[in-house]
Amino acid sequence: MAEKRDYYEVLGVSKTASDSEIKSAYRKLAKKYHPDMNPGDKEAEAKFKEASEAYAILSDADKRRQYDQFGHAAFDGGAGGGAGGFDFNGFDMGDIFGDIFGDFFGGGGRSRSANNGPMKGQNVRVSVHLTFEEACFGTEKEIELNIKEDCAKCHGTGAKPGTQPETCSKCGGKGQVVFTQQSLFGVVRNVQACPDCHGTGKIIKDRCPDCGGSGYISRRKKISVSIPAGIDNGQSIRIRDKGEPGINGGPRGDLLVQVIVGRHPIFQRQDYDIYSTAPITFAQAALGAEVRIKTIDGDVMYTVKPGTQTDTRVRLRGKGVPTTRNKQVRGDHYVTLVVQVPTKMNAEQKELLKAFDQAMDGKKEEEPETGHKSHKEKRSPFKKKK
Repeated sequence: MAEKRDYYEVLGVSKTASDSEIKSAYRKLAKKYHPDMNPGDKEAEAKFKEASEAYAILSDADKRRQYDQFGHAAFDGGAGGGAGGFDFNGFDMGDIFGDIFGDFFGGGGRSRSANNGPMKGQNVRVSVHLTFEEACFGTEKEIELNIKEDCAKCHGTGAKPGTQPETCSKCGGKGQVVFTQQSLFGVVRNVQACPDCHGTGKIIKDRCPDCGGSGYISRRKKISVSIPAGIDNGQSIRIRDKGEPGINGGPRGDLLVQVIVGRHPIFQRQDYDIYSTAPITFAQAALGAEVRIKTIDGDVMYTVKPGTQTDTRVRLRGKGVPTTRNKQVRGDHYVTLVVQVPTKMNAEQKELLKAFDQAMDGKKEEEPETGHKSHKEKRSPFKKKK
């Protein structure tokens, strides 16, 4: 049988490590090697058992003291189940496993474990629609939603006036009940919210007729929301203490307002830069000209250089979207110049265009010779010399 590794080495901590350091080290290893995260991996399962055994010893002050004095020999006589001969029966790992499994499924372990102390209320999410310009420069929006307020009749207790909530007899007011569960290590004690009082520790026998025992009345209210300049589609604004009421005296949750920005017929946004296209005529592209370009600040005049080709991109510095941290700092506006070809022309226009085309061809004929002979002047490689 392979010799056991030192428990401190297994967890990767020093012998002077604090309880919190030991717990933190075990949580990382347990999350990494837990069988549910590594199905069918025997090596990961063995490392998980090894780390759990080390934590079971080092997290208990008495067992840790014995281990520091006698090493593994202190537990060689341990009976039966558990990893490596250590007995896990009766060992309470509810807190550490609650943290681990809470992380597995996307929630904090502490929020999943029962607690009848003050807890923050849930956040409320709503959405608001903005135009492209409103998102760029910011605006004020008014939203209407249902907000829970303390019941005026029972003052938030949920009990009928003249009565009070009673202590839950099942959990003794703790809001938690302990249960045992068979695991890889034997029987493990764990905790869960009391099913009778739902973790509050109180039972309401005579409910308030106005709020039905909830302690809150839902009212329709209007809230003004300040939209900052530069906000982008899908981002949210947090308004403190406008969410669901807290539990057992805890603070209210927050209101999260998600913005939905409508499409613009001309402009497209990428981060804090804006992109658009601007049409120019062939004459403007060939000769150069002052053209009018639309921006979110209004129309600006831009000088097109002579000989500009279609799909040329120009940059208007500082004409993009203001940044959310400093609205004086802005992105840029990139404009693609597109040369437009007329689809309809009258007879005079067609004749002028033909004359222009002929003039351009004539210019080509007047170009200096390159020194190459024409096709007719080229000597045939098969013609014999006289």
